[in-house]
Amino acid sequence: MRTARAAAGSAVFLVLAPGVVACLVPWLLTGWQARGPLPYWVPLWIGGLILLAAGALVLVQAFARFVVEGHGTPAPVAPTERLVVGGLYRYVRNPMYLAVAAIILGQALALGQVILLSYAAAFAVAVAAFVRWYEEPTLSRRFGEEYEAYRRSVPAWWPRRDAWQPGTMEHS
Repeated sequence: MRTARAAAGSAVFLVLAPGVVACLVPWLLTGWQARGPLPYWVPLWIGGLILLAAGALVLVQAFARFVVEGHGTPAPVAPTERLVVGGLYRYVRNPMYLAVAAIILGQALALGQVILLSYAAAFAVAVAAFVRWYEEPTLSRRFGEEYEAYRRSVPAWWPRRDAWQPGTMEHS
């Protein structure tokens, strides 16, 4: 897939998938209205803003990695030509999902909205099931031993301390 086409497809998917999950649904649930007096929430508000910013940064970086390294998109309808294992993917296999969770949790803290904690938990369960029963088998079929070696070396949800180097056979 050409880079321009992959970038355009990734941008559309960014709006349609993470945009809906991490922005539209929290807005529908909360109207982005803060609960409680702000001075009481200042430490949580700051922590929430940090999580939001970090999640957004990781999400954009991960999407860009799919275009540049994978020559495709994160969307199942336009997958990458190559297995994406660079950048943050050297530390954890699912940085996009972790980024979306951070954005949701950041909003929960910044707004003091407990309902977003429940939503984040539901998101985590849904994503874990999707990864386990769709993504991992699909990547295994598509990329074979390359994916299996990556999977053995890089954890799905809790980042490694040091970056994995492709070609090494270590276990995380």
